[in-house]
Amino acid sequence: MALSKRETAGIERRLVATLTQACETAKAEIPGFEWLTHTVNYAAFPHSLRVTWVFDTRASKDHALASGVDQRMRELTGAALQAAGVPAMPLGRCVHFDSEEACHSQHGGDWRARLARATSAVRPVR
Repeated sequence: MALSKRETAGIERRLVATLTQACETAKAEIPGFEWLTHTVNYAAFPHSLRVTWVFDTRASKDHALASGVDQRMRELTGAALQAAGVPAMPLGRCVHFDSEEACHSQHGGDWRARLARATSAVRPVR
């Protein structure tokens, strides 16, 4: 069943609020972490939801992943999604890590294009 505009607006507001809290927590705890964003196609919600955690450099991202900090970021994401009322889903599927450095070298710093390309393969679930 398709979500109404009112339902999607409510989900979006809750996601922004709870993911902002997760972001602020991570910025205080995780060296090199800068910001996060989410993308979603509400025709395929919640399966199309993608949360991207962005580091300053590839080295910072790689260090965080190698040291297991990514688990903390998944925990923060899971808590944010739960608080936003998003149905439970495998976090390995929706949590991604990236860096400003990689975006600049591969997409000229155009995050909109980078994120659109990453989510273009997501198709509505039938």
